[in-house]
Amino acid sequence: MWDTHDFLATVAQPIGWLYAVAAGLDLIAAGRAVRKHPGKAAAWAMFAAAFVWEAARSFAGHPPLLPTWFKAAVDAALGPVTFTLGSFALLAVLFAGREFFVRTAVAWTALNLSLALFCLSLTDPNFAAIVAKGDNVPIVAMVFLLGYFTWLGARQAVENDRRNARGLPPAEKELGSPVLVWPDLVYIELICMVLVTAGLIAWSLLVRAPLEEPANPVVTPNPAKAPWYFLGLQEMLVFFDASIAGVLFPCLIILGLCAIPYLDVNPRGNGYYTIAERKFAYLVFQFGFLQLWIFLILVGTFLRGPGWAFFGPFEPHDPSKVEALSNISLSRCVWDLWLGVGMPRPDPATGFPGQLATVVWRESVGLTILVLYFVGLPAILARTWLASYRLAMGRTRYWIMILLLLMMLMLPIKMFLRWTFGLSFLVSIPEYSLNF
Repeated sequence: MWDTHDFLATVAQPIGWLYAVAAGLDLIAAGRAVRKHPGKAAAWAMFAAAFVWEAARSFAGHPPLLPTWFKAAVDAALGPVTFTLGSFALLAVLFAGREFFVRTAVAWTALNLSLALFCLSLTDPNFAAIVAKGDNVPIVAMVFLLGYFTWLGARQAVENDRRNARGLPPAEKELGSPVLVWPDLVYIELICMVLVTAGLIAWSLLVRAPLEEPANPVVTPNPAKAPWYFLGLQEMLVFFDASIAGVLFPCLIILGLCAIPYLDVNPRGNGYYTIAERKFAYLVFQFGFLQLWIFLILVGTFLRGPGWAFFGPFEPHDPSKVEALSNISLSRCVWDLWLGVGMPRPDPATGFPGQLATVVWRESVGLTILVLYFVGLPAILARTWLASYRLAMGRTRYWIMILLLLMMLMLPIKMFLRWTFGLSFLVSIPEYSLNF
């Protein structure tokens, strides 16, 4: 159990410095906007004043706290299904309203609110224990950096789309004279190198390195988490067989990225940012990168706890927590639960052909679903929604593209099937170590 007074005394000073940094950023923003946008300058000054006030309270040892009801509501709402659906809905809203969200004032307001929520959340001992770990500090920074660079790219793309609608060339086409490598670029790189080095030194002095004792074969850590760059693969292992999540998917990711230049037949959008001219490519990449990779890293880092159970961000990580989870294959559902006749079992006396026929009959429902998904659905899409892509790409490139896309979509499908119905595999053939 945490002692609230001692804990707040420990985190009050770091929280105060975070509030002070946020106030400084708002003061800089207000100073830059005071001449051209006095209204925005006043708003940023108000944010700065609020952060200064909270910083003073934190330095005095009394940081503002999140209400208990709010933390309980967040923990109750952020189940695996709601969290995943919420992230999908957020991406859809941001894409549909990109004209609004790329505005500087909107983005700066969102940054202020996120910083305020982050500082308030640090007063919770369970949340602070997660984000303050040496392994997780760079992931917290990654969230803010990823948000900034995603917003920056979308902002430049929206600006180019507006220019294109007015008959103007992209902004990149109107850049001034080339910048010389020496001395202009070298000076900038040198300054950045010094700043990054200073930041790394400060980081190493302030944050304890996450070095542990030599591995003990007798003691298994709980939870046993992979490094952050493998957390996405570790999360996939919950929903797929190890050969698929650990071998097939990584190979498809690499080969799929390598195949993009050969599959792309759209001549527009080369050398400049755009969304309107490449909506399909933009959505596929953002969904695959943000939802199916970064999202899995965040889930594995912040929401997975002992026993690989799902915990809320403010929920204590109790090792004794037990989740009622049924882990059943589709064939067992069909034969045992729905038909009630028992699963067909291969008879060794029938030899290999007879055993294989029994296995295929047992898994016929799952195999039919996979055939319809990977063969029937692409054929239907080629004649309906994706007919233009089929004509432009040709048969071979279209089928490579659609199969890669369907494999990518299989991950969220399996996630929802596991979380909602407890369904582990659509096809389970342990006799030949084949599960999907």
